[in-house]
Amino acid sequence: METAETTAAQNEKSSNGLKLNGLFAFKEGMSTIYNDKGEAVPVTVLRFEPWVVSQIKTTEKDGYSALQLACMPKKAKNSKSSEIGHLKGAGFETGAQYIREFRQDIPAGAQLGALVSIESLNKGDVVKLTGVSKGHGFTGVMKRWNFAGGPASHGSKFHRRPGSSGNRTWPGRVMPGKKFPGHYGDETITVKSVQIVDVLPSEGVLFVKGPVPGARNSLVKMVRE
Repeated sequence: METAETTAAQNEKSSNGLKLNGLFAFKEGMSTIYNDKGEAVPVTVLRFEPWVVSQIKTTEKDGYSALQLACMPKKAKNSKSSEIGHLKGAGFETGAQYIREFRQDIPAGAQLGALVSIESLNKGDVVKLTGVSKGHGFTGVMKRWNFAGGPASHGSKFHRRPGSSGNRTWPGRVMPGKKFPGHYGDETITVKSVQIVDVLPSEGVLFVKGPVPGARNSLVKMVRE
């Protein structure tokens, strides 16, 4: 089990690591902080975990430049032999819970096992932020598409229904794109021009302005614009 001293040591080591054009972090929730002018700023708190370079992709070999990153070791019983073999060079004894790719030019000093620095992003940076929205399961048209619904009085028999969906004899079919009940949420959402309000390397925490798509502990990708 990790102690506060172990976590602090990892954060300090990560702050001196490889600097990329962005970061991956985990959503913790929302809060409010005060800026230098005393104004209340709504922020989302993001938790940074140590990410390790697990593969370096080059244009000559793979057709594009990218760094593959791994985070959080798996239990040995849940790791496949192919995962263990792939991550062995990065210092993992088992598989990893998260493996993601960051497309950019290969920075100087990049090598297998190198830690990614939380200081890849700094206070005041503007980033493009990507996350997976909360899933709401199967929902009706009022919740999914914000339909107004029918009369709320008794006897109307048309309260939350979608209404007519077809056509007359011609064209005699439902047109593509018609809004129906169905799976709502659980989609990849990208938000542009999000400001980094503050970065605390010693605590492994970033603050970004405003809301962030996704549930608590969901993975968020940030790319400097």
